[in-house]
Amino acid sequence: MNREYHEGQSNRLNRSMELLVFGHAGLPVLVFPTSGGRFFDFEDRGMIAALAGKIDAGQLQLFCVDSVDRESWYNRQVAPSRRVARHMQYEAYLLDEVVPLIRQKNPGPRLVALGASFGGYHAVNIALRHPEIFSGFFSMSGVFDLTVFLQGYYDQNCYFHLPTHYLPRLEDDRLLERMRLNTYVLTTGWDDQCLAQNQLLDRLLTGKGIPHELHVWDAPNSHDWPTWQRMAQQYL
Repeated sequence: MNREYHEGQSNRLNRSMELLVFGHAGLPVLVFPTSGGRFFDFEDRGMIAALAGKIDAGQLQLFCVDSVDRESWYNRQVAPSRRVARHMQYEAYLLDEVVPLIRQKNPGPRLVALGASFGGYHAVNIALRHPEIFSGFFSMSGVFDLTVFLQGYYDQNCYFHLPTHYLPRLEDDRLLERMRLNTYVLTTGWDDQCLAQNQLLDRLLTGKGIPHELHVWDAPNSHDWPTWQRMAQQYL
């Protein structure tokens, strides 16, 4: 299997960032780690092994990025406004520095964002905010209500980075039509603590006429890596 390590200074984040690439061709997938996770977690937790057949066959090419969650949403040492601002810098890093790398290596028209748990938030948010760049998302046990990280603070930046807040009021026909051409997949489980948030997002997408899939698994410990491995094998 082709495996590449990349490290470089990010101008958007003003720090060094690392990522791993798996595969040589196929559908490009931007992979987010779980809460505060690292770029190597997808490999260490068996997700690459679970998808090895598709990766080796040239069906998938995964780009596993680092997170800055500990500097943004989880950073209680700074004001909530600065947490959101750091998250916005992270999005700029992805769009301006990671996506061009993906396009350089894989110039195909499609690009999917993928993540589990908090990574599911990242995947859904960036894909919905930029439907012209991301042709789909695949979220496993995603968490979408981040107001707990804001401690009562709320401004326009918060609003535009909380999918369950901006979707109900989204009236931009251009964006909506673009979303309706894309492929969106939500997976969760009946015992998943994030079940209700996925059901809410399902209703919001339905209300906007955006085609998508919601799969609720009847599996024990659905919010965990072994289940996510099976979900990825089935839906990705």
